Amino acid sequence: MPRRRFLFDQPDRFIAGTIGTPGSRTFFLQARDGARTVAVSLEKVQVAVLAARLTDLLEELDQRGIEGAGEIPDAVGDTGPLDEPLNEVFRAGTLALGWDTADELILIEARELTEEDQEDDAGEDLSGVDDDDDDEDAGDDDDEPVDPHDDAAEDGPDIFRIRFEPAAARQFVARAMRVLAAGRPPCPLCGQPLDPQGHLCPRRNGHLLN
Repeated sequence: MPRRRFLFDQPDRFIAGTIGTPGSRTFFLQARDGARTVAVSLEKVQVAVLAARLTDLLEELDQRGIEGAGEIPDAVGDTGPLDEPLNEVFRAGTLALGWDTADELILIEARELTEEDQEDDAGEDLSGVDDDDDDEDAGDDDDEPVDPHDDAAEDGPDIFRIRFEPAAARQFVARAMRVLAAGRPPCPLCGQPLDPQGHLCPRRNGHLLN
């Protein structure tokens, strides 16, 4: 099928967010530029890996003296919900992270989950709704620059690409970390996420802990 490209250059808003209650949240990356809003769904672990890799990249850029890379995020920052309508265009299978040296912008790219991706992950749960027990592979998150000509082919998986400044990337990471931490609290005995309906704790020989 013809490839769709959703490209945002320094959008008005780019965030990680969720829909649903702790324990059954679905995670999204969403960009808004003017009246255009686009979102892709993905796994919690993909958000966590992206935030970690992005933090590493920002620290490296800060050491190089890149403006904004070491900026301390606002105390509160963007705490608003995902924009409506959500406009989910696809589910992300592969993520890539890069640095545009010429424009001094960070690139984040998500590519649509394909049947080939699903076959490679055969036997793994890719439902994307269990926000605290995910242990799937987060995809090919690379710190190498994304090749802008790599998506020139008319056919292939859809692409969602963001370019934004390092200072905005710091704000993205800060919100992403808050979103990740807002899931189910850990069991004080075994550390596994607590379930609102009760928790079968292995430290209590499988007895229910409410």
